[in-house]
Amino acid sequence: MTEVKTAGGGDMPAGLKGAMAEFVSELRIFRENVETKLQAQEHRMTMLDRKTAFRGRSPLAQAAEIEAPHQKAFAAYLRRGDDSALRGLALEEKAMASSTDAGYLAAPQISEGVQAVLRTTGSLRALANVVQVESASYEVLMDKTDIGSGWASETAATAETDSPQIEKVQIPLHELAAMPKATQRLLDDASFDLESWLAERIAEKFARAEAAAFVSGNGVDKPRGLLSYGSAPNATATEAQIGHVSTGVSGDFAASAPANALIDLVYALGAPYRANAAFVMNSRVAGMVRKLRDGDGRYLWTDTLAAGEPARLLGYPVMISEDMPNPAANSKSIAFGDFRQAYTIAERPDLRILRDPFSAKPHVLFYATKRVGGGLVDPRAVKLLNFGL
Repeated sequence: MTEVKTAGGGDMPAGLKGAMAEFVSELRIFRENVETKLQAQEHRMTMLDRKTAFRGRSPLAQAAEIEAPHQKAFAAYLRRGDDSALRGLALEEKAMASSTDAGYLAAPQISEGVQAVLRTTGSLRALANVVQVESASYEVLMDKTDIGSGWASETAATAETDSPQIEKVQIPLHELAAMPKATQRLLDDASFDLESWLAERIAEKFARAEAAAFVSGNGVDKPRGLLSYGSAPNATATEAQIGHVSTGVSGDFAASAPANALIDLVYALGAPYRANAAFVMNSRVAGMVRKLRDGDGRYLWTDTLAAGEPARLLGYPVMISEDMPNPAANSKSIAFGDFRQAYTIAERPDLRILRDPFSAKPHVLFYATKRVGGGLVDPRAVKLLNFGL
């Protein structure tokens, strides 16, 4: 065996030197593996801390983090037509995948501003049942009769009760559109509050169109309005008709005891519906009703002192809707009922906006759309006052 000299002058066998070199090499590899694993473990712990911190935030904070990028990207699209950021957002891609509607999903500030205005306008929306759906229509199952019942004894055979009659009412959704416009110079002004301006213009046009459709719409490319359904004298009205009470005079109240028609209207409505009932009429009819007195000379109309509270007629709230008809021969100018039971409004929650800088130069058009529908679901829950014989 060949002998080698050690550092201290001694000799080390060549085989031992090789073994020592192999041991040092393996030790170095082992150390590197340990360091790599420690670094990976430290990275996993850091990521876990971040996830835990995110989960611990309030839902509002999480929503803000989601909404902020979309709102910033949407502002860039509205002002400059730059939609590159919108196309890259998962929120936009998900929304576009579930709908064929044109345009981009509006920023929350605009959408919520429009909805707030729609809820406070003089429209049946303020009284009706409003539901949000993701489909092209909304279906309501309506009980036409009550479930049968009866008394039973311990020994006698129980008679079979009647089954309820169920009717399916379908409310299709229609596209409601508005197209406000602005100049590019105005859009380039950083001090111009574009989101608020756009929300106001869209809400104004939507509110007028909605309110008219919910009262008198014919159901063709728009909701079917309350007054588009057939009516008949309350005593003979069928399940598909709205019962009405007549004033006895064409286009006006009777000269003698005019308030009796309103009292008859109230008690024509079934007791279960009267608890949450309200009157709906326009300003002209309200002016006529305010002058009516009972037999003791007291006005039927009562103004409330509390801010925001509606006036009351015969103890029931009154909503002024300018889309209700003026008094005329056989006009149905006053509605009274539980409108939450009677009428349902179905809508898609999303508002979409498409920027169009070409069609009306030098103006930029903003084509805003949403889907909404409405229909009568329970004719028994509402009655009409007929200004006629």
